[in-house]
Amino acid sequence: MLQESLSLEGPPRRVAIITGGSRGLGKEMARSLALAGAEICIASRTETELERTRTELEEASGRQVLAIPTNVQSRDQCDALIEKTVERFGRLDIMVNNAGIGDRRGAGAKLWDLEDADWHDTIEVNLYSTFYCSRRASRQFRDQEEGGVIINVASGTALRSYPPGLGYGAAKAGVISFTKSTAAMLVGDEVRVNCIVPGFVMQQPPGSDEEVERAQQRGRFNTSGRLGEAWELGPLAVFLASEASSYITGEVFVIDGGGLAGGIAPTGWAPGSEEVRSG
Repeated sequence: MLQESLSLEGPPRRVAIITGGSRGLGKEMARSLALAGAEICIASRTETELERTRTELEEASGRQVLAIPTNVQSRDQCDALIEKTVERFGRLDIMVNNAGIGDRRGAGAKLWDLEDADWHDTIEVNLYSTFYCSRRASRQFRDQEEGGVIINVASGTALRSYPPGLGYGAAKAGVISFTKSTAAMLVGDEVRVNCIVPGFVMQQPPGSDEEVERAQQRGRFNTSGRLGEAWELGPLAVFLASEASSYITGEVFVIDGGGLAGGIAPTGWAPGSEEVRSG
């Protein structure tokens, strides 16, 4: 019974879209959803990475994976992403809004020096895209008359101060609020909406001894004593996409190795130090 509730095999086989699915957390969530039995569509702006990940996921799952280059800042491209997926698979069941930019645009600038372009790009990619894709996906769920699941990805920066990335933290806080409100709005339409909040998670395995050492040094400030790995988000995504979470909606799931619970200072600060750490 438990294994059945976590399966996405169907019938009918569940169909999932993962934005920002070509690398990092999105790639690993896509992998886990595929291994759980879902048909997969991954989307991102970088076509070369997208194709490389498509090949990897096909080898892992034994099924064809749809890869659609998409700029999630565009409402039209978000709509087209969902329409092309439905055209290919005949349905949509799971919308994972993972695309984001967290490169600290405007880092180091005081509030009065922040550029409009840095603010707008950050809000559009991290928050607008969640709205665009959720709106079109929910319409598809309604048309299918079978409901669906929306999984949004926020960040621990939404739950604490984050001066180096003011726009990023604000956008991710908006994603959390959006999750709660849309969950209440869509409950009568059999659509569940939940949010994953990663923190202290490596986007990819360390590529050198120096990166291993840096990850170990950063991890020692975390409650768990280490940084998380991208694959560890996959099982949580499967749970939220499956019938195992059928009584869960409007919730926020923090996966950060106990960082927030341990009272760690804002990201970039070492406990007991007045200096900002790099990275």
